[in-house]
Amino acid sequence: MARRRNRKPAAPIHLSAGPLPERLMTDFAGCRLLFTDASRLRHGGLSVVLYADPASEPAVFTRSVALDGSNQLELQAAVFGLEQASRLYPGQAVALFSDNRDALAWLAGIQSSPPREPGNMGAAGFPGTALHAQLAHTTLHWIKGHGRCRGNALADRHARLAAGGVAGFSL
Repeated sequence: MARRRNRKPAAPIHLSAGPLPERLMTDFAGCRLLFTDASRLRHGGLSVVLYADPASEPAVFTRSVALDGSNQLELQAAVFGLEQASRLYPGQAVALFSDNRDALAWLAGIQSSPPREPGNMGAAGFPGTALHAQLAHTTLHWIKGHGRCRGNALADRHARLAAGGVAGFSL
């Protein structure tokens, strides 16, 4: 009979006390903090976690959508987040955090002046959105997925729930 190897237990991830790790908080003083994520399970799930300030409770928005490629879902989540931020805080500075570099690169292309061609991720388009105007007050930041950032972990959790995941875990 073959011997089973003992696996090392996974090291626990200690999430940041605030929405971002403390070392990053001063870089985003005065900005609304916006975390977006997407998930693919039974269907697509988008999630937005928006902090008015680091000490406030987050506003969470979710949406279930048709299954699509993971980059397209991440881009949809970012656009959904920008819509919510501009609705709640029009004209105010927003720092958008995503763990998907391709979605951020696509948005940076739209943000540039003059806007660059969005490439294949923009094939579906986003009718009814004024992305360039929404991005005017937005800084884009990549954040490591499944890391120590509480805001990103919360966005990941809600994206899974919106995609038809099981609610049996907590932060």
